[in-house]
Amino acid sequence: MSETQSSYRQVLKSTSLFGGVQVVNIVISIIRSKFVAILLGPMGMGIAGLLNSTINVVSELTKIGLDTSAVKEIAYFKNKDEERLIIIINSLKRIVWFTGFLSAILTIIFSSFLSQLTFGNTDYTWSFVWISVALLFKQLTYGELAILQGLRKLKFLAKSNLYASFVGLFVVIPLYYIFGIDGIVPAIIISTILSYVFSKYFTHKVKIKPLKLSNRDAFREGKPMLKLGLMLSIRSSITLLSAYAVQIFISHVGGIDQVGFYLAGFVIINSYVGIIFNAMQTDYFPRLSAMANNTEKLRHTVLHQAVIALLIITPIIVIFFMVAPLAIQLLYSKEFLLITVFVSWGMFGTLFKAVSWSMGYVILAKGDSKLFIKTAVLFNSIFVGSMVFGYYFYGLFGVGIAFFAYNILHLIIVKLITFYKYDLYFNKNFNWLFVVCLLICGVSFAFSHLNTPLLKYSLMLLMVIISLTFSVYEINKKIDLRGLVQQFLKRKND
Repeated sequence: MSETQSSYRQVLKSTSLFGGVQVVNIVISIIRSKFVAILLGPMGMGIAGLLNSTINVVSELTKIGLDTSAVKEIAYFKNKDEERLIIIINSLKRIVWFTGFLSAILTIIFSSFLSQLTFGNTDYTWSFVWISVALLFKQLTYGELAILQGLRKLKFLAKSNLYASFVGLFVVIPLYYIFGIDGIVPAIIISTILSYVFSKYFTHKVKIKPLKLSNRDAFREGKPMLKLGLMLSIRSSITLLSAYAVQIFISHVGGIDQVGFYLAGFVIINSYVGIIFNAMQTDYFPRLSAMANNTEKLRHTVLHQAVIALLIITPIIVIFFMVAPLAIQLLYSKEFLLITVFVSWGMFGTLFKAVSWSMGYVILAKGDSKLFIKTAVLFNSIFVGSMVFGYYFYGLFGVGIAFFAYNILHLIIVKLITFYKYDLYFNKNFNWLFVVCLLICGVSFAFSHLNTPLLKYSLMLLMVIISLTFSVYEINKKIDLRGLVQQFLKRKND
């Protein structure tokens, strides 16, 4: 088996692993979202969304980017310096307790301010006080998951996420049923505690050698990842603040129920195509970090990731275009059908996102923190401006088109930056592949707007078959699917 074929298989393997987990999570999300929509309605979804967005902003401001910078450090030293690796991991474990308590204390101190900022009144002050507990456990979970990801313990990482989601489902639904909107805060707290418990359980199975470190030693030894992490934290905070600003704008202009519709739409987009982006975050980034100084290997790895991402996401997008109204009604209720066009435009935009993310991770793997900050300011300014413009003039329909346009512009800019900065580029074969995938999605999108049901769904079904056939054919050329299946069956029989 060639090195290229092996690389493609590694991408597909990690995508399949976390794709499987994502499918289960999507099913869990469907069940949870259905109950939330019925029990809480758009108003409850809006409140839960704003609370979770606030938690994410505070968390990003205080975690110092350790969930990403630690992965890079651990992945880099994994097979090079075991002694240094142990120091990094133990330093991380101590530092996240500090960031956890910091986030909790800041939330308590500014609880009244956060309530006023988020909801326009102080009615939710005590909600934020209680949510400080969730922030503590959220930070601790970041540390545990970073260890699993950096060491590339992918099965443990997948199981941790899966078990937390599954068990959390049976806790959240009864809380919403019994307490209604008052159950939102307890549900958030319990969910974060469960995530920490499962992540801790699986990192304990790795058998990491303990090392006694004082607080001073931990921060001194962790200085490299703290330095990069600080820059990443600023970038992530800018991103979250941008998303937060858009939600606040929509809540003031359209009302909290409009925030619920807006968030419901992005939950569908992010969950549905999360198969691809979850795989990038978990396996692709550590692999890139380990070869960050080898331009040739880096270029091939990015190409292989982008190709597999395109081939998987294309039929996913086409299938969604066909089942969008049914999927939205299944996920939520008839009340949410008004987001169909918005979500369809947004889903179309993820085709461009699959490529730009594949390329964008190079900046992160290189540890180019200054460039990260500059691109964060640029991209988030464009995002907020386009979302505000789109919603103000055209409502949720405008948000969908704005998100689509944003992803196109994002790809163009990332491609220019990575080409001139890191000599990163794709060959003609990839450009041809992208054009075909874009054409398939574009035609499918057009068919989804036909008014004659029989003609519409006949043509959409044809496009689903074409997209699946094309993707399977191209993937088979890259990795020899038949040989892979035969190898699997042989191993199973042995």
